[in-house]
Amino acid sequence: MHLKSLELYGFKSFAKKCFLQFDQPVSAIVGPNGSGKSNIAEAFRFALGEQSIKSMRGRKKEDLIWNGSPELAKSNRASVKIVFDNKKRVLNVDFDEVAVERVVYRDGTNQYFLNDSQVRLRDILELISPIHIGASGHHIISQGEADKILNANIRERRTMIEDALGLKIFQYKKQESQRKLEKTEENINQVGSLRNELQPHIKFLRKQFEKLQKTKELRTDLLSFYLEYFAAESFYLKKESEEIGQKKEKPEKRLSELRKELEEGTADLKKGPEDEKKQRLLKLDREVGQLRNDKDFLLRNLGRIEGQFSSLNKILEGEKKIRQSNAVISSEALEKVRQEIAGEVEAAEKSGDFNYIRGLLRKFLEKISILLNRSEEESPNLDNHRAELEKLSLEKERLEKEALKIESQEKERLELLRTLQGEIEKEKDQNRDLEKNIFRLKAEESELLANLSHLRDLEQRISLRREDFDGEFKEAKILVGEIVSDFPKKTVEFVSEDEQQNRRRQIDRTKIKLEDAGGIGAEVEREYQEISERDAFLERELSDLKNSAVSLKQLIKDLEDELNQTFKEGIEKINKRFQELLSIMFGGGTASLVVVKDKRRKRKDTELLETEEDTSMAVEEGSSDEEGEEGLDIKISLPRKRIKSLEILSGGERALTSIALIFAVSQVNPPPFLVLDETDAALDEANSKRYGDMLESLAESSQLVLITHNRETMSRANVLYGVTMGKEGFSKVLSVAFEEAVTVAK
Repeated sequence: MHLKSLELYGFKSFAKKCFLQFDQPVSAIVGPNGSGKSNIAEAFRFALGEQSIKSMRGRKKEDLIWNGSPELAKSNRASVKIVFDNKKRVLNVDFDEVAVERVVYRDGTNQYFLNDSQVRLRDILELISPIHIGASGHHIISQGEADKILNANIRERRTMIEDALGLKIFQYKKQESQRKLEKTEENINQVGSLRNELQPHIKFLRKQFEKLQKTKELRTDLLSFYLEYFAAESFYLKKESEEIGQKKEKPEKRLSELRKELEEGTADLKKGPEDEKKQRLLKLDREVGQLRNDKDFLLRNLGRIEGQFSSLNKILEGEKKIRQSNAVISSEALEKVRQEIAGEVEAAEKSGDFNYIRGLLRKFLEKISILLNRSEEESPNLDNHRAELEKLSLEKERLEKEALKIESQEKERLELLRTLQGEIEKEKDQNRDLEKNIFRLKAEESELLANLSHLRDLEQRISLRREDFDGEFKEAKILVGEIVSDFPKKTVEFVSEDEQQNRRRQIDRTKIKLEDAGGIGAEVEREYQEISERDAFLERELSDLKNSAVSLKQLIKDLEDELNQTFKEGIEKINKRFQELLSIMFGGGTASLVVVKDKRRKRKDTELLETEEDTSMAVEEGSSDEEGEEGLDIKISLPRKRIKSLEILSGGERALTSIALIFAVSQVNPPPFLVLDETDAALDEANSKRYGDMLESLAESSQLVLITHNRETMSRANVLYGVTMGKEGFSKVLSVAFEEAVTVAK
């Protein structure tokens, strides 16, 4: 890899675009004082990310931009582009050519570009750090800076050497690790404090959580009991309800039928004998009574007539007998007959027997006939008696006919009465059967009602038990959640009342335990989980921090070991090359860097690698007040002189010594190019020749860009660039052939 070109536009005195091509091992830039040739060295610093405006001889960023002249207006921006050949992929980008460009504007803003793509300063620094170049690196040495390494104290000198050896990155890593370690230890203390603060609350919450866990266990047990209880109870209630329903089905059906039969039977019973029949019966009864009264009346009249008829017959018979016996019927005989007839008539009236009455009448007629016959001849009233008898006979015949008619009517009415009474009695018998049937039905109804009442009692108990079930189920959902609704999934084939009672007791005992455990809400568990997780996180964080602290301590130790080892090896290499170059410069002598203890207190130095806007790296040296920090001293011995300190060296000797040391340092980790800005200004002709010899040696490992007035130095260059400034007031670059170099220099 090598430097290919440098392009400036609007940077300081380079108002117009200037292009310098570096295709030779040694390029020299020459020109009169004030022409702006040193601005080229500053352009390298600027493009590679230098943030110190002072190091580029300015006070503010605006000073880096062409500020105008009477001939040419000022620029609004300044840009510098450096192009590297990267065919060997030394830079970690997949391009054969790498262009690094920086642009600054008058408002102070910066832009960085890598192959025309905008990037961060950090990206630029990370890209070029492996090749040991940078904005403030040892590869850009300006006039007056060569002697700086000799004038520095031992600590500053060590810092310069460490920087040249590429140890800055290790120091940065070490300091970063130390800062991280300090921050980690702070974090360890903070995390430890946080954990200590959390412990009392965690302890309290743990107790609450344990109670909550116990409550959860109780709820789990309660859920198990509930599931078994509800499954068995539901099975029992369903089974009992079905059985009661089945047992009620037939009785209810039969009861319905009975009630229908009772309703029909009661309706039939209420009907009874028809009113018409009753009325007819009463009417017939009255008619029969009336006929009997009429018959009795006729019989009495007939009896009376028969009595009279009998008496008349007896009288006639008596008279007939008298006539026959020529005897006269005495009054005594008549009285006797009358008494007989009267007695028999009275007896006939009492008997009410129609046939008896008829016989009595015939008997009366016979007696009367006897009396009449007896007295026919003698009784003057015989004709009258006979006429009366005939009249009585007719009356008797009439009465007998009427009596027969009445008797016939009575018989007819009695027959109708008996028929109607038979019908009514039949209906009464039927009603009695209905009553018996109704009684039987009511007895069966009572039995059914008793049975159904028992079943309804059972049903009521089941209903009450179901209400208890529903109430318990609602309470269960509150206590253990909706999951209790899964009880139907449990299979139950048999329910033992004892087992149910046992489950019930287990449920009641568990509920009491839950109540005793107290109501600890889910927020306690959530808070305990959160705080436990936080404590666990802090514990892991603390463990990680402690592990990180151990790792950082080990890393710091490893970095210190690597720093010491690399520094030691670097010093050995520098001393070897320093000795060689010093021999070239002075024709002999000895020189070396020696590690010594600094007897002064350490001071705090901070070197910023980037500004705030670039948010890049910073290297901070230690700020300890301890004495005895190591530094570097220079031990030198020149031929034919007794030199015990650097202070007694002449100006030329100091210049050659510092140049030899700087060149020696640069050769330990050779950069791809070196920019030397008039580092040979203080050399005389003899020393200039020695300086030129060192340049040729350096050119073997690094590309050289020399800004010089020295003819000897120019003679060692492969190409010369001349920088001039005309009346326009801005710098221009001219390419000068090597054979013209001496002429230009003069």
